[in-house]
Amino acid sequence: MSLLDVRNLTVTYAGGAAAVRGVDLRLEAGQKLGLAGESGCGKSTLALALLRLLPSGARITGEVLLDGEDVLTMKWGRVRAVRWAGASVVFQGAMHSLNAVHRIGDQIAEPILLHKKATAAGAKRKTGELLEQVGLPAARADAYPHELSGGQRQRVMIAMALACDPQLIIADEPTTALDVMIQAQILRLIEQLVSDQDLGLIMISHDLAVLADTCDRLAVMYAGRVVEEGPAAQVYEDARHPYARALSAAFPRIGDPASRFAPQGLAGDPPDPAALPSGCTFHPRCPVALESCGEEDPALREAGAERRAACVLVGLPGAESRAAARDPQARGERPAEEPEALEEARPSTP
Repeated sequence: MSLLDVRNLTVTYAGGAAAVRGVDLRLEAGQKLGLAGESGCGKSTLALALLRLLPSGARITGEVLLDGEDVLTMKWGRVRAVRWAGASVVFQGAMHSLNAVHRIGDQIAEPILLHKKATAAGAKRKTGELLEQVGLPAARADAYPHELSGGQRQRVMIAMALACDPQLIIADEPTTALDVMIQAQILRLIEQLVSDQDLGLIMISHDLAVLADTCDRLAVMYAGRVVEEGPAAQVYEDARHPYARALSAAFPRIGDPASRFAPQGLAGDPPDPAALPSGCTFHPRCPVALESCGEEDPALREAGAERRAACVLVGLPGAESRAAARDPQARGERPAEEPEALEEARPSTP
């Protein structure tokens, strides 16, 4: 039995905005799943829906089986017990998630006192152990959030998520606004904790390169749906869906001058979830769209070993190679509209 099994999950906000549309995901203990996509694609809504943290006006359907038990049908008393102890969230923006007027030690100890029924002395001892586990001195428990750096606050958030020994951690952009050195430290810390404690991890990020390096599997979301899923390195290096391919091409490859001087982009924005286009929701931005894409909204289909993609071109003989030939993202070409500016950016040789 999987640690987490999400089946046909949908989230519709008051007003009719379909933020999540029929998502299916599965996660095993000790596995790391990356969730990628632009802002507005439904990643954070999906994460909050897993523990019923959305506002009361949101309508959620489907199943969220955590260790075989459906979170969506639990009574509220059981939901409160599952939060922290069964699954916990590392929210993005640690400064906004921590209470500015309470010491961090008290904030870490609170769920331990509530869920573990620990004594004050026991909670204090556990708090010190958690801080040391994430690379902070136990003495920092007496500090207020504003007395810590951004990386230290993010470590406190991770310590809080681990406070009640959960089976699943949901990390919503845990390295946002951190410099690259601190990002690397936080990512290595998360990897080590997942490995040492056999946790399940869902990591949300815009950065496919980070997810490919950190996670075992990668799911790419667009307009509330998963449009591609598979082994992280394969999705990053050889995406089958045009949107996933565009996301991957947006990040330059170290040591590849062509990608350095020809950064790729994708025109436009994700659609309004309250007014989705007909057919494939990506077709207005897709460089290889067919006429039928405006009418047919393809389901996820097999795209290789342990891979799925929601594109009409997947599985058609010769269609993927012809599409790649038409797609500048796949060919790694420089965008035609800005050749002169990019040539000026290239350093001249003496």
